[in-house]
Amino acid sequence: MVHGGDIYRNQVRIDFSVNSNPLGIPDSVKSALHEAVGHCEQYPDIRAQELTDSVSKMTGVEKEHILFGNGASELFLAVIHAVQPKRIVIPVPSFFGYEKAASASNAQIYYYEMQECAGFALNEGILKELTEETDLLFLANPNNPVGNLVDSALLEKVARVCLEKKITVVLDECFLEFTGEEERLSYKNRITDYPNILVVRAFTKIFAIPGVRLGYLFCGDRELKEKIENQLPEWNLSVFAQAAGTAACLEKEYVEKTAGYVKTERECLTAELKRLGIRVHPSAADYLLLNTDLDFYHFLLRKEILVRDCGSYRGLQKGYYRVAVKNHGENEALIRAVEELMREKH
Repeated sequence: MVHGGDIYRNQVRIDFSVNSNPLGIPDSVKSALHEAVGHCEQYPDIRAQELTDSVSKMTGVEKEHILFGNGASELFLAVIHAVQPKRIVIPVPSFFGYEKAASASNAQIYYYEMQECAGFALNEGILKELTEETDLLFLANPNNPVGNLVDSALLEKVARVCLEKKITVVLDECFLEFTGEEERLSYKNRITDYPNILVVRAFTKIFAIPGVRLGYLFCGDRELKEKIENQLPEWNLSVFAQAAGTAACLEKEYVEKTAGYVKTERECLTAELKRLGIRVHPSAADYLLLNTDLDFYHFLLRKEILVRDCGSYRGLQKGYYRVAVKNHGENEALIRAVEELMREKH
């Protein structure tokens, strides 16, 4: 599997392979989804006007800069088709969806390997790869599966170089809200300064609705936005997606509560895993990258706990796993299972 969440072919009691909000779906969003059933005999709003207004109010981004997709993945693919790049740069390890989207083009794909000795962090070496021939760069902040943030000064350098060389940047901020520093770190308010940067977000993880499929991007270049929009199908947002998204936009306190809750549980889970001898990479997101010689995946699956085996990630290898930060009870269940694994080992 190149993605987590495969509960359909496994017997799973707790799914740590998907990084959704541990607080679960807000009640207002559940109510909106139930109410949307009554609108299924109608076509959804092709312009998603109410949702656009709501996202604009929530984020402070002007409505003309917002574009929606059936999840972030649809937007990645639409960007590829719109830009038609000849050379794409993807730092790795990172989300497989970038590679999947890039493979739909005839572009040369260059993978910039971030080194374990540097914590799989992006460094200034990336600047050398941003050549005049490069058309598109994928970046995640925070990165997935590591959970680390891109250094702000380096990101600024990358943004300037890409603007000068006319390189389109897909800046994936799908997990930035979990860090509690979204307002300080996001490039959402800089898209007019950097019209080549496409900030991509999703309702999927922060509002715990991956089954609804709702992503959006911010673009300060009107012509580029229109090109991307032309690559999207009509009515790509269901009545459920539009209703859920509109309701979610009012959940400011829920998002703020999430960041604090995730920080507390992440620190606790990190400490417990380290106590058991598991190597844990520092993270600012709602997931942790682990490294161990133990047969982590198969043992936990026998306990009906699903984690993400990261051996398929480009730039990683066997022995790397990603676990979501879930609610306290579920995190404790994971620790108990790992303790049992350690006892079996000895």
